[in-house]
Amino acid sequence: QVQLVESGGGLVQPGGSLKLSCEASGIMFRIYAMSWYRQAPGKQREFVATIGSDSATNYADSVKGRFTISRDNAKNTVYLQMNSLKPDDTAVYYCKNQLAYWGQGTQVTVSS
Repeated sequence: QVQLVESGGGLVQPGGSLKLSCEASGIMFRIYAMSWYRQAPGKQREFVATIGSDSATNYADSVKGRFTISRDNAKNTVYLQMNSLKPDDTAVYYCKNQLAYWGQGTQVTVSS
């Protein structure tokens, strides 16, 4: 049974930082690309970042230079370091693996 479990969300002030984690189980983690998506209230889910099995990365233009995706294959975990957060980054953040399994999401709220 494949499970993806996100953690690390919360409330942060504009300009602050958060680090999200997504731990996978039930899959051979290291051979699959992993991605982060987000969904703000009233909006469609959108792509944030992806990391390949070779650790190649790609980002949405809206987060380039502020967010960093990384992975630790020994821990079956993918991370999203988010810096210089803006109110527009407020959303539920989801991780997804290459096989299209999704986590349950973690809420990130950027507000003063």
